[in-house]
Amino acid sequence: MIPEERLEQILQRFQYLEAAMADGAGGGDIAALAKEYSDLRPVAEQIGTYRRLLSDLEEAELMLADPDMKDLAEEEIPELKAAIPEAEHALQLALLPKDAADTRPAMLEIRPGTGGDEAALFAGDLLRMYQRYAEAQGWKFDIIEEQPTELGGIKEVVAHIKGENVFARLKYESGVHRVQRVPATESGGRIHTSAATVAVLPEAEDVDIHIDPNDIRIDTMRASGAGGQHVNTTDSAVRITHLPTGLIVTSSEKSQHRNREIAMQVLKTRLYDLERQRIDSERSADRASQVGSGDRSERIRTYNFPQGRMTDHRINLTLYKLDQVVGGDLDEIIDALTADNQARLLAEMGQ
Repeated sequence: MIPEERLEQILQRFQYLEAAMADGAGGGDIAALAKEYSDLRPVAEQIGTYRRLLSDLEEAELMLADPDMKDLAEEEIPELKAAIPEAEHALQLALLPKDAADTRPAMLEIRPGTGGDEAALFAGDLLRMYQRYAEAQGWKFDIIEEQPTELGGIKEVVAHIKGENVFARLKYESGVHRVQRVPATESGGRIHTSAATVAVLPEAEDVDIHIDPNDIRIDTMRASGAGGQHVNTTDSAVRITHLPTGLIVTSSEKSQHRNREIAMQVLKTRLYDLERQRIDSERSADRASQVGSGDRSERIRTYNFPQGRMTDHRINLTLYKLDQVVGGDLDEIIDALTADNQARLLAEMGQ
C-alpha cells in the first residue's frame, strides 16, 4: 500500500506547479517549472486513476446494503478488486526515480573485441542491427565516425541517434556482445566465438560539462578512407585529446569546422558518461550491481547462429528468433530488461 501522505504531497506540488504555470510565475525558472510539471503530470494522472478505483470500490461495497443496487454492486466489486492492484503497480512504477538522461539522444560506439576479422564483421552486424531498430522506432541515425575493414567489418564506429526516449531504450545495450558461428573467413566449417563491445552514452548538454580550453589539444590530420574518391586529400580530420583524462576523439567529415563540432560533442558526451558512472558507483557501492550499470566489460549477450538462439545473460532470457533479433527486432529484449530493472528498483524501495 502506497502511503496516502506521499500521494498527497505529490498532488499538492503538482497543483502548485499548475497554478504557477497558469500565472506565469517563476521568472527565469519557468523552464525548470515546466519540466517538473511535465514530469509530474503522468504521476498525478495515475494517482487520480488509483484513487477513483478505491472510491468506486468503497461506494460499491456500500451499495450491497441496498436491495435495488445489490446485483449491480456484486457485478462491479470483482472488477474493481482486480483493477486496483494493476493501478497500484502502475502508480509504483510512475513513482520510481527517473534517470534524467532517459529522454536524451545517445552516442552509440561499437568496437570489435576478441576474434580478429570475425569480430570486426560481427561489429558491423551489430551496427546494422541498431540501424534497423532505430529506423523502426522512427529515430534519426547518423554515423559520425567509422573505420571499415577490407573484409566489410568495422574497426570502430561512433553514431549519433536522435529521437524519442533513445537513451531509455538503448542504455541496456552497453556491454560485451558475443557471437558463436562459422565465420565467412573459415573454410573448415568450424564454429568460432568472437565478441564486440557496445557503449551507449547519453548525449551531454552544454550545461552538463564545461571544458577548459587549456585542458584540450586539437590536432588536424588527413582523413583516411577506403581508397579512390573516399580519400580526403586535405587536412580536415580533427583529433581532440582531453589532457586530464587522456580521452581521445576524432572526426573525419569533409569540413574541418564540422569535425571540431562533432569531436567536441563526442568528448563532452564521454566526459558526461564518466561523471554519471562515478556518481552511480558511489550510490551503488553498498548494493548489488543492476541491469544497465553500463559496465562495458560485462558479457551481456550471446548470439548463437547454429542454434538460432539469442541469450541475454543478465536476466536469463533466451529467444529462438535470432534472425529477427539481428534484423533489428529488439523490443522484446529491451522490454524485459526494463521490467527487470523496475522490479529491482521496487524491491529496493520496499514496495
